[in-house]
Amino acid sequence: MHPFRVVSLAVILILVAALPVTAQAPAGQVVMAMHVTIAPSWFDPSTAPPQITPFATLYAMHDALVRPYPGQKMGPSLAESWKESPDGKVYEFKLRRGLKFHNGDPVTAEDAKFSFERYKGAGAKEFQARVERVEAVDPLTVRYHLKAAWPDFMTYFGTTTTAAGVVVPKKYLTQVGDDGFKKHPIGAGPYKFVAHKPGIEVVMEAYPGYWRKVPHVKTVILKSVPESTTRAVLLKSAEADIVVALDGPDAEDIKRDPRMQIVSSKHASIFWIDFTEQWDPKSPWADKRLRQAVNFALNRKQINEAACLGFCPPAGVIVPRVMEFALQVEPHPYDPAKAKQLLTEAGYPNGIDAGEFFAIPGFPTVAESCVNFLNAAGIRVRLRPMERATFYAQWREKKLRGLVMTAVGNSGNAASRVESFIQSKGGYTYGGYPDIDDLFQQQAGERDPKKREAILHKIQKLTIERVMFAPIMDLRVLMGVGPRVAKHTITDIWMSPWPAYEDITLKN
Repeated sequence: MHPFRVVSLAVILILVAALPVTAQAPAGQVVMAMHVTIAPSWFDPSTAPPQITPFATLYAMHDALVRPYPGQKMGPSLAESWKESPDGKVYEFKLRRGLKFHNGDPVTAEDAKFSFERYKGAGAKEFQARVERVEAVDPLTVRYHLKAAWPDFMTYFGTTTTAAGVVVPKKYLTQVGDDGFKKHPIGAGPYKFVAHKPGIEVVMEAYPGYWRKVPHVKTVILKSVPESTTRAVLLKSAEADIVVALDGPDAEDIKRDPRMQIVSSKHASIFWIDFTEQWDPKSPWADKRLRQAVNFALNRKQINEAACLGFCPPAGVIVPRVMEFALQVEPHPYDPAKAKQLLTEAGYPNGIDAGEFFAIPGFPTVAESCVNFLNAAGIRVRLRPMERATFYAQWREKKLRGLVMTAVGNSGNAASRVESFIQSKGGYTYGGYPDIDDLFQQQAGERDPKKREAILHKIQKLTIERVMFAPIMDLRVLMGVGPRVAKHTITDIWMSPWPAYEDITLKN
C-alpha cells in the first residue's frame, strides 16, 4: 500500500473515532390514557394547584431550574448548580450554557425571573410573603433574595410541591399572552407541544435539543379517558400503552393477563374526608363526636383491598407517611358500633341525614366504599358526581359543603401540607386554629431539622385530637402497562406517579 494512503487512512480512523456518538433518533409512539380530562391550564405552570396531576404535562413540555428526575430527588436541571448563602437568605442558580426553548429562543436568567414573578399557583402566598426580590445578575445567573431564612424554600421551589421553579419564555409569552400560551405552550422540556383536542387528547413530539438526553420515543399522546373500565379496555386492545389510575376491579382483571403488568406508584398521595363545616357553630359537623363517628365508620382495610388491591396503607393523618416530618401513627380502627354510639351521644339515635358526599372524580370504588360504610353506620349520604376541574375549582373557592373526600399527590413535606390544608390561611382550608397557625409560623423559620420535626409532629397530633379530618389511606396509583413497552419509568421519579418521558423505551 502506498505510504501516503496508509497515513491518510490512519488519520481518517482517528478522526472518526474522535467524533461524538450521536443518539439514535426518536422513534415510535406511546399512548397514555389519563384518568381525567386534560385541561389547558395544565400547560401553564403559573397556575398549577397543589396537585400532582398537572405535572403529567408540565414536566413533559417544560423544565425547571431544579427538579426531581431519575436518580435525583432534587437535581440540577436548567440550572447546572445552585448555592445557598450562609445566612439562608439568598439562593443563587447558575444556568447551563446553550439551552434553548422549543421555538429556538435562549433560556436566560431573565426568563427565570419573569416566570417566578408571574407565578400565582400553589404556594404563591408563601413565596410572596417570604421572597423579597429576584435578580437576574447576568444572562446565566439568577438570585432569589429572601426576607428571612426559610428552610423550605428549595422544597417549594425545586419539587412538585409547586411549579414556581418552572421556566417559560418571557419573549414568547409576552407576545401571545396567557390565553395564547395555553393554546400553544412553548417550553424547554423533553417534549414539545404539537396539538390539543379539548376533552380528547394532547399530542407531544420529542425535542432532540433537550439537555438531559434525546428522548427514545418520538410521539407521546395523552388521552382523556375518565372511565377506568374504558382505560382497561384500551390497554387490552393495544390502543393505549400506559393507563393511569385503574380502579381495583379493573386492575385485578389486567393483573391476570400475562401480557400486561400492574405497577403501583410511589408518590406522596393520600385520601381523606374534609369536614368543611366544622367551623360553623350552626352545623352538626361542629360537634366533634360526629366527626369521630365518621372515622370509626370507615373500614380502611377493606377500602384498600377493594380499590387498591392492598397497595394503599390505611392512614391516621393527612400527611403521607413517605414525607419528611410525617407523623407515623395508626389509623382509627373500624368500629361501626362505636360510630353509632357517638351518633346517639350527639343527639342522633336514628342516624343523621348528612346530605351530599362530594368525592374527587377518578376513584369510584374509594368513593362508593366510603358512602356505603357511612350509610351502614347511620351517616346517610348520597354521592354527588362531579367533573374533576369543577371539583377542584369549588374546593379551592370554598364552595363544597358537608363531607368532601379528596386526594392530594404533590410532593414536599409535612410543612407544605400544613400550609395548604391545615393552617387557617391555607388555599384549601375552611377554617383553623390560632395555636396551629402560630406553630406553623414557628417551624417555617426553624433551621434545626429536629426542632422542626417536633413542631410539625405537634401540629399533626392536634389535627387528630380535634378530629379535623377523617384520613382514609395513602394512595398508590395503579398503572397498567401494555406489552409494547420495554421500560415504563413510572416509579423512576421521586414522589411522582408520572413516567420520565424521555427515558421510556419500546420493544423492538
